[in-house]
Amino acid sequence: MRLRSILLGGLAVVFSAAAAALVTGVFSPSPQSVRPSLTALPPLQPLAGTSTVLAPTAIALTAIRDALDAQAPRNLSGKPQNPLGQLLANATLSFSVTRGPFVMAGRPETLVVTTPLIGTFEALGSVTSGVSSGVGSIGGAVGNLIGGNVGQQVQHFAGGALNQKVDLQGTVVTTSRPAIAANWRLIPNLSAQVNIADVSLPIAGAKLNVASAVKPALDGMVREQVGALETRLRNDPFIETAARSQWTKLCRAIPLGGAGQAGAPANAAASASGLPNLWLEIKPVRAIAAQPQIDGNALTLLVGVQAQTRIVASETKPACPFPNQLDLVGQGNEGRVTIAVPIDIPFGEVSRLLQAQFAGKTFPEDGSGSFYATIKQASVAASGDRLLISLLVNVKKSGFFALGADATVYVWGRPVLDRDQQILRFTDISIDVESRAAFGLLGAAAEAAAPYLQKMLADKAVIDLKPFAADAKKRIAAAVGDLAAQEKGLRANVSVDDLRLAGVAYDSKTLRIIANANGSVNVAVSSLTGMQ
Repeated sequence: MRLRSILLGGLAVVFSAAAAALVTGVFSPSPQSVRPSLTALPPLQPLAGTSTVLAPTAIALTAIRDALDAQAPRNLSGKPQNPLGQLLANATLSFSVTRGPFVMAGRPETLVVTTPLIGTFEALGSVTSGVSSGVGSIGGAVGNLIGGNVGQQVQHFAGGALNQKVDLQGTVVTTSRPAIAANWRLIPNLSAQVNIADVSLPIAGAKLNVASAVKPALDGMVREQVGALETRLRNDPFIETAARSQWTKLCRAIPLGGAGQAGAPANAAASASGLPNLWLEIKPVRAIAAQPQIDGNALTLLVGVQAQTRIVASETKPACPFPNQLDLVGQGNEGRVTIAVPIDIPFGEVSRLLQAQFAGKTFPEDGSGSFYATIKQASVAASGDRLLISLLVNVKKSGFFALGADATVYVWGRPVLDRDQQILRFTDISIDVESRAAFGLLGAAAEAAAPYLQKMLADKAVIDLKPFAADAKKRIAAAVGDLAAQEKGLRANVSVDDLRLAGVAYDSKTLRIIANANGSVNVAVSSLTGMQ
């Protein structure tokens, strides 16, 4: 009898528990029937942050020297005017010079290029006969070019063969005060000065001042070469061509977070990384430059871009017309990266982050108490100035025969961005009255779980945005690096030192977080050979 009574009692407990579970499942309100109504919000206005990249580009003087050396002619030759008129009417005067290596020097706002000249001057032919009667007049005309006793020496040498040669030495000093024009062109502002060392050539016993004879002709040749280089540089669109190429590279949407995981479909990658599929849209709108700065080592150009930047939930194809004009700004010594981006995250992605954080967790975590609440699903939606968190929980009493039951709990909270911790918190947490009614149908233990669940949400209901911020920081740095892609003879150093989440806003569909990134950038050019 006693065993029979025990068995009947156990069956009664099991039957009662099963009946309670059946009644709960049948009569408990469904999640749809008890969900509070949501207050619609006006859509967020399109918003793009204004970001600036200013990159000092230091072109080594040695690179400029080597580029000039590869293009400038090495030999010049010509025929100076005959300074002695009839006396050398039957003679041919000529010179040829070879330039040596360029030596570059930098001064404030000025480049100085010096090159040595070595060569020869030749006088071939003969001294004209029959000029003795005119020696007096000739002597007056050429007295500055040949020595004294003009008449005697010319008369003595008249009709004689002439084959005279003398070495030449000198320098060409070229200066440039380079400037950038608003039409993307370089204005080199070149000028050159030829210097020939004094040297004399004996002719008919006299001495001819070779430097005075050669310099006018050599001046003209150098002016012609410098003028051609000035014209070519003024008309060369190389700055605009390079800028257009980089402009096109910047105008795009770059994957962030889950979308940035290479080699995997977007959804799968996002699931693995725990980050939403987002894209950084960069839309350059303004080109910036400052006039060159020159020191003893380099010519430094400050060039930059101002862009509209935002982070969006899907890939975009921005249109970025190239500006016809450069905006010229004051000189600066340091490169900087300042990026402001509104991050628009659909609430579906926010719910996914919340679900990954809470699903499967049981509270109280230490196992104390007479009940257990296990969260099975979590989602979030906007309503007015608050967010509604929906939790599908399973609540049950402690004990061997305790049976659990599911209920959807609706929790109100206001989102607040914790800038120091870089997390999204929920404040003013409260459980909706309809949720309390649902708990009531689950019995006293479930009702007792409500305040603990509310406290747990107040403590634990956060969305950690640090992984996203870290990923965004890395990828923004890579995007900025495209402004000056690494190639032979060019090296760009780009760093985003800090990315902080600074504000929050939302509408019925989208959570918007404002992020600010700061960093540095500089570019060094060691060779101009082969660069486009």
